This record gives sequence, C-alpha cells and structure tokens, in this order.
Amino acid sequence: MFESNGFSGLTKAQSAIIKYWQSKCRGRVMPTRQDIDPGVLRSHLSAISIVEIEADGGVRFRIAGSQVRAVFGREMRGRRLDEINDEAADMWSLGLTAVLDKRAPVGGVIQRPHDCHTWLRLPLETGGQSRLVLCHDMVIAKRLPGDDDDLKSCNKSNSIDVLAA
Repeated sequence: MFESNGFSGLTKAQSAIIKYWQSKCRGRVMPTRQDIDPGVLRSHLSAISIVEIEADGGVRFRIAGSQVRAVFGREMRGRRLDEINDEAADMWSLGLTAVLDKRAPVGGVIQRPHDCHTWLRLPLETGGQSRLVLCHDMVIAKRLPGDDDDLKSCNKSNSIDVLAA
C-alpha cells in the first residue's frame, strides 16, 4: 500500500474526475451531491456510481452506470452491495471506509490475470443526513505496454496498489 498527499489519480479518467471534484470543493473539504453536474462528467458516466453508506454500514447504489450493470450482470440502482456475494462486490467495496475516514479522494488498481480494475472513491458532503460516495470503476483488459497511456496502471506487476490523499 502506498499513500501520498494530493492523490491525483492513476488514469486519465481518474485525474479528470478528481480535478472536477476539487473544483467543486470551493474552499470546503468536499463538494455536495448537488455541486456535481452529470453533464460535465458525461464521458465518464457509464463507469460512475453514487453509493450511500447506510446507518447499519450497508452500501446502497443510488446511481449506477452501464459498466456497473455489466460487471454485476444486473441493474444495481437501489440495491445493496451485500445482496451480491461475489468478487465484483468485493471490488466495489474497496476504499469506502478509507474515503469516509480521510474525507479525500482514494483510488487504486487491482491486477487480475486478464484485466485490472481501476477504482476511485470521492466523498460527498450531505450535511450529516447520510454518507454518499461518488465512485468511478473501470475493468480494463490487459494489453501490450504502450497500447494506451491510460493502461500503464493496468500493466504493473503488483497485485494491488492503493493511493490515498
């Protein structure tokens, strides 16, 4: 595990989303859900979800992009993560505790034999009623080095890398 001040993302997509999230903080620790304009994140929407951490610690999907449906093989909007008992559920739960504790962006990459899962967790201010996290998750097929700069994080030899603010 590696920690760094000022986590700026492992992929181009993560970096762009973090930069947008930071621009919406406006002197606060984190932006609110209302500060986030989905139109600005249009090119990333299929990989974005917003989850609510409920009072019992359960995670419920409030918004789930098409890549989320593809990974779980079902619509996840309105569903709890603990309804799913598989590797995909474990992947999605990564970083949720850390992002709520740190109140700052947290991300990483999980290496698997034929692909990797890049993940990003960004906290959203709710005024205390609930705990919301903006998530960006992509499963990327491994390719030869140099195919795409955004895949460099997918071709590392480590099995799990985690970066946190």
